[in-house]
Amino acid sequence: MTLRNLVHCALSLAMTFAGLAALYLQLEAQFAGFAQILVYTGAVAILIVFAILLTSGKEQPAESVFSSHWLVGAGVAVVVFAVVCGTILSSKALSDRQQAPVPSITVRQLGDQLMTRYILPLEVLGLLLTAAMIGAVILAMHESHSDRMGGAK
Repeated sequence: MTLRNLVHCALSLAMTFAGLAALYLQLEAQFAGFAQILVYTGAVAILIVFAILLTSGKEQPAESVFSSHWLVGAGVAVVVFAVVCGTILSSKALSDRQQAPVPSITVRQLGDQLMTRYILPLEVLGLLLTAAMIGAVILAMHESHSDRMGGAK
């Protein structure tokens, strides 16, 4: 939020997505981790970078990024963090912790289902995303061409 360059913001978002995927993988949630890598880190973040690069995302904001009341916001954030930490630490879930049951469905079984039973919806989704990306590129090229021609359409 405090970076001024939009490309740097998008790359920071991609790194955040990758860190969240690593957290999922460490918690042994393989499907959520790999889906995070494929969908968010691999697709959404790259789409955002392309959208910024293809549109007019190069201008810098004129006003300051920080509000004049940033100290109040930081204080509220510290109080909320303390309340959440206190609630978590006083929870009975930490003291009565039991071993989680082994999941009955594995990532391999989900992949097999996606590639056999749900192959048509998966392909339709891929075509839809491809068409959306091509449309965004065409719109960006059209706007870029009209800007070079003096703003006339």
